[in-house]
Amino acid sequence: MKGLGLRQANAWLHTWSGLLLGWLLYAIFATGTVSFFRDELSFWMKPELHASRPDEGTAARVLGAMADYAPGASSWQISLPDERNPSVAVQWYAQGERPSKGGGSRLVLDAATAQPLQARDTRGGDFLYRFHFELYGMPRIAARWIVGVATMFMLVAIVSGVITHKKIFTDFFTFRRRKGQRSWMDAHNALAVLALPFHLMITYSGLLLLMFMLMPWGVQSAYQGDLRAYFAERGGRGAAQVAAPQAQGRAAPAPQAPVGPMLAQARAAWPAGAGGISVMQPGTTQAVVELREGGSTSLLDRGRAQRMRFDGVTGVRLPMPAEPAPDGVSMVYNVFSSLHLLRFAGPWLRWLFFASGLLGTAMVATGLVLWVVKRLPQRRKQGGHAGHRLVECLNAATVAGLPVAMGAYFWANRLLPVGMAGRADWEITSFFAAWAACLAHALLRSHRQAWREQLAAVAVLFAGLPLFSFLAYPHSHLAAGSWLLAGVDATLLALGALAAAGAWTLRTPVAARPARQREHAAANEVAA
Repeated sequence: MKGLGLRQANAWLHTWSGLLLGWLLYAIFATGTVSFFRDELSFWMKPELHASRPDEGTAARVLGAMADYAPGASSWQISLPDERNPSVAVQWYAQGERPSKGGGSRLVLDAATAQPLQARDTRGGDFLYRFHFELYGMPRIAARWIVGVATMFMLVAIVSGVITHKKIFTDFFTFRRRKGQRSWMDAHNALAVLALPFHLMITYSGLLLLMFMLMPWGVQSAYQGDLRAYFAERGGRGAAQVAAPQAQGRAAPAPQAPVGPMLAQARAAWPAGAGGISVMQPGTTQAVVELREGGSTSLLDRGRAQRMRFDGVTGVRLPMPAEPAPDGVSMVYNVFSSLHLLRFAGPWLRWLFFASGLLGTAMVATGLVLWVVKRLPQRRKQGGHAGHRLVECLNAATVAGLPVAMGAYFWANRLLPVGMAGRADWEITSFFAAWAACLAHALLRSHRQAWREQLAAVAVLFAGLPLFSFLAYPHSHLAAGSWLLAGVDATLLALGALAAAGAWTLRTPVAARPARQREHAAANEVAA
């Protein structure tokens, strides 16, 4: 880089920072984009829950059923249905059992009858969400470090790309079709500029979410390594939760106050009403009912729900202990992390972020292809190059192969026997087996053939899923209020159509094209 000007140095930095971790960044962007709808996807992947239809009596009905499912429990945790999941999830802890993330007993209930539903074993959208920042099959901390480093490279690539392209906003309005390298450059620039604020925000906020791992020295020094004390003081993650009154032994039985008036107060205070109910020491004189807000609309609290507490016997509202007000630094952190996690957002904003995520994924993909296209004429003159060929194969196996792997994951969810042992693990195995097969396929086929055939596989896999789901579960897909399922099916069809369009553009061999197109054919295509 010695002797290079500012723009030339940033061009070099942009090229190599984008390539070296571009394949990982593509996977992070793609799985992160899907994760904006992970709850909807998880529900879609559990057809046994599709018949659940909530109504106004759901909460009272479920609370009544909990007395039969968990008599004598120390606490009940109930997640009420919402627009993203119409079923009810319940959890309870036995007396003396310490509440924990993976502890207790769990059931999924039909919102209309409060009867247990036996859903198939699947990780659903949570697998793709976790893969987005923890990868898979490696120590969690090591995986997060890898993702953190890749995210830093992404931020470097974005900033250096803006510096390099001094006419980037002017070029946004320019697209030259069938002009080889220029066409790919125009597409890359347009995708980058169209959602540039989103790209910067999602990358920077991703780094902020990992900053206590990537840069822990300040907190460790000030709090002698006690991160829990730091989070408790600032009122963030790990802060002490409000504890229910504890009895010395089991308290005396007592009838419980109706939950209807409590829910009415929640509806009056919160736009979405209550999203969850916790009952401590249910059915006793020490019962306490706590309602959680059904989705937060605030950017300042990282999507953490507001709460109300009531005496479980009298129904009288209880005061909530005051929480420490966040300082300016915490408020900035909460805003960025809320934007990244998107827990506060409604459906329209979620769709906007999903579309922006697709643009970001396509931006990374076009950058990877552009690297190959730019160097293709030189490599041909040299009679080929092993490194260039490897990048070609990795591009096809990543950009087209990852959607193939996702399609295989969804099909495994539909086709594996419902009662199969280790079923969720086999779904994930199908994902990685399909992805590995795409890499082998790319190595064995010509570059152009690999792209065309893998894109065709994406089209078939994605477009076939809605048809199969409709035929296998017609009642749930035709029932009133099944817009959630229709949205997932429509998205799969749209993505399948895009893949089919890509495969269609690669159908005609170079030799069969009109003479005026041949001079640009090699650069126009992603194949040699």
